[in-house]
Amino acid sequence: MNKGQLRSLIPKEKKGLIVVLTGHGKGKTTSALGMILRAVGYDMSVCIIHFMKGDMYSGEIAGLKKLVPNVEAHLCGKGFCGIGDNSYPYQEHQAKAQEAIKLAEEKMLSGKFDILILDEINNALKMGLVDLSQVLDLLKNKPPLMHFILTGRDAHPEVIKRAHTVTEMKVIKHALQEGIEPQQGIDY
Repeated sequence: MNKGQLRSLIPKEKKGLIVVLTGHGKGKTTSALGMILRAVGYDMSVCIIHFMKGDMYSGEIAGLKKLVPNVEAHLCGKGFCGIGDNSYPYQEHQAKAQEAIKLAEEKMLSGKFDILILDEINNALKMGLVDLSQVLDLLKNKPPLMHFILTGRDAHPEVIKRAHTVTEMKVIKHALQEGIEPQQGIDY
């Protein structure tokens, strides 16, 4: 069936939402990617800016390229700062996160996107790679109909306070606890 044959919900009032996906469980970015898929089904335009990812291949990046022209993705990070074998100095991570903040503001104000996803921005904020005032300015200045999705562990209470929807991912059990390495297509 095509979209024209199915019933569709249309809100009486359109409003750009702020959605926070946080917690220590798996699925924050994956949930945001699901929203991208849903938005593309409505021919909406999405920009995703990855604040921490960028030093390692991931299937999600290749998958997003298949959704062009509706989706624009930017790998701005140098990987997860201080985790595993990531050897880039803190200052490089911070400089990349600052570039990502500037890019987010540019994309937000461009008028080209219905949804802006700031992937791993909560981590970048927690680690001091970006400042709370920078994140709050983005939230305050977002266009009224633009949706914002912020992902990453340890969302700041002030960000949570301004959000319309907050979901916390919680670990019940994870393959890593059994010594199973991350698997393609599932973990990256």
